Amino acid sequence: MNVTYLLEDPAITGRARTALAQADALVARGHRVRIATTGAPVTWRTSRAEWLYVDDFTAVEDEIVVPQPPAGFEIVDAEVYRARVARENQPVRVLLCGASQDEAKHLDDGYGAAAHARWFHQRFDLIRVSPWAPTRDEPLDAVQEFHVGLTTAEMTRLMHSCDAIIAPEERFSLSTAEALAAGLPAAMTHRDWDYGLSAPIDNAVELGERLIELLSDAELRDRLRKRGWAVAERWRAATVAARLEEWLTSS
Repeated sequence: MNVTYLLEDPAITGRARTALAQADALVARGHRVRIATTGAPVTWRTSRAEWLYVDDFTAVEDEIVVPQPPAGFEIVDAEVYRARVARENQPVRVLLCGASQDEAKHLDDGYGAAAHARWFHQRFDLIRVSPWAPTRDEPLDAVQEFHVGLTTAEMTRLMHSCDAIIAPEERFSLSTAEALAAGLPAAMTHRDWDYGLSAPIDNAVELGERLIELLSDAELRDRLRKRGWAVAERWRAATVAARLEEWLTSS
């Protein structure tokens, strides 16, 4: 196949991350893949695709043109997966991902869950990561580390340094899928997932209760870690690329 993805903004976003990962996976299967962009060169991850830098997309043609990466074909990079984890940190490091500027991330619920757990004497370090700088209304006093605009390799190292994740977003989140592949048990609100401790959306107290359960039970964390590893196999590049190839040729 000859495929061209259209990517207006190649900055660190879920859309850009998925497009680049899909392109790399298709290249690995022997296809010629290009990424056309009106933006600047990507510096936050490597790419095996051919890049076209254009003023607009009107003249971009190919056998298959992908205006945006199709949903349901998210890929977790191979480097993120771990067969086992190191000894847990003391205090435990709990990850909270996403930009506060994106309301769909429900970061207020993540912060609220952390505050609720701490009110009930749970000790942990809250580790924040975002593609953008924090907003002025983020409760940064509750955060022990704040990382901004990490490259793919830096993000992988950060995940491998953490022990659990709070995932308050309702929609599918690539960062949560990566956390599961990295062996991080999750307190989450995604309703369709059964591999973390789940709370209702927009309910920081219930999410905080799930976080307390997670932090209070080492055996539970180990069970969820193993379940997450098993589920995360579906997001390996080779597995997703085979399905994506079939979808592109039949669309």
